[in-house]
Amino acid sequence: MPFPLVPLPASGRRLTSTWPIRLGDVAPSGRVRLDAIARYLQDVAVDDAADLFGDADFGWVVRRTTIEVARFPVLGEQLELTTWGSALGSRWAERRTSITGSRGGRIETAALWIHVDVETGRPLRHSDAFLAAYEEAVAGRTISSRLVHPDPPSGTALDRGPAWHVRRSDLDVLGHVNNAVYWAVVEESFDIEAKSQLPFRAELEYRGGLDGDSTATVLVLGESLWITSGITSGDDVVATALVGYLDPSTRPRP
Repeated sequence: MPFPLVPLPASGRRLTSTWPIRLGDVAPSGRVRLDAIARYLQDVAVDDAADLFGDADFGWVVRRTTIEVARFPVLGEQLELTTWGSALGSRWAERRTSITGSRGGRIETAALWIHVDVETGRPLRHSDAFLAAYEEAVAGRTISSRLVHPDPPSGTALDRGPAWHVRRSDLDVLGHVNNAVYWAVVEESFDIEAKSQLPFRAELEYRGGLDGDSTATVLVLGESLWITSGITSGDDVVATALVGYLDPSTRPRP
C-alpha cells in the first residue's frame, strides 16, 4: 500500500457535509462498518459533482479506495466529511475525503475514480469545466490508474476459499456489484473488530466487475485478499484487498 494520503490543501474546491451514523451502518459492537464508510464516500462524491454540475454524473467507476482508520466512529456519532480533488490523470481522478466524528472518530480516505461513458464503458477525458473546478486543489499532482496490488502467489488454488453469492440488492445503476459491497467482504474476511482500537489501513483495488447472479470465490492469505470469478488463474481476479496496521505518526492531518 504505497500511496500516502495528501493533506487538505490551503485553497481550492472542497465540500463539507454532515452525516449521522445510524443502525444500518454499524457492527454489533456499535462501530461503523467499512462498507458503510464506502457508501459515505460514494454519496459525498455524488453530492459534490451535483453541486458543481447539476444532475449527478454516474459515469464514474472506482479503481482503488484506501481507508485509514485512527479511531472508529460509533452509533449515534455525528460525522463531518470534507472532500476535495487531490490528483488528476487524463481520464481519472483521485478524491480525498477526511472524516471526523463528534466523539473523536477519525478516518482518512482516498478514492481513485475513472470517468467512463455509461453506454460504452470507455474512459472519457475530463471536460474543461471539471478541470477548472478541481485544478486549484489538485495543485499539479498527477496519478496513474495502474493496478498496484500483487497477484495471488504462483500455484495458489483460487477455489479454496468461501463462495460469495452476489444478490440483486448488491447491484448499482450500471448493473454491477456496487463498490461498497466489496467492503462487506473485507468485513467478513478479516477480524476488523480486533483492529477497532488501533490505527490501520485497508485498501481495495477493483480489476473488473461482477454482474447479477454471479458467484465469486474469496481467498485470504495473511493480510491479502483476492476475489475471483473463476478458479484457474490470476486473470479471474476481480478485486483485491490489503489490510495492515499503521504507524500513527504517518497519518495526514486536515
